[in-house]
Amino acid sequence: MKGSEVLVDPARSELMRRVKGKDTKPELVVRRLLHKLGYRFRLHRKDLPGRPDIVLPKFRTAIFVHGCFWHRHPGCRKASTPKTRADFWQAKFDANVARDERNVADLSSAGWMVVTVWECETKSIDDLRVQLTEALAKAADQPSSDR
Repeated sequence: MKGSEVLVDPARSELMRRVKGKDTKPELVVRRLLHKLGYRFRLHRKDLPGRPDIVLPKFRTAIFVHGCFWHRHPGCRKASTPKTRADFWQAKFDANVARDERNVADLSSAGWMVVTVWECETKSIDDLRVQLTEALAKAADQPSSDR
């Protein structure tokens, strides 16, 4: 083994390789619900900071659907930290959270409303419906000069 090279369990490596970045199950749940509610949207707009998962241009709203583990949902049991290589994971998680905060700040300063939906919140469709409906009603109430 060379200097800083770390052996990684091949099974763990394969598991992490299968983690998707877009079109995840929670994201599809949110998209289906928005569509049923009559909203039309764009996906993964590359021209916006953080490449939001769902963008509703009419409402100038960007929606991020975050995995609780990767994005460290506060207070969620899914936001556990692996026991092995804890320093590596903590640095990775800290970078993810910092990037998320930067993206939200950049979008907000550009006049976008940002909604974050956590993976665990997609388990209750009724609660998710209320959350999204309220957020989009708030966005619709914004003066058009803010959009």
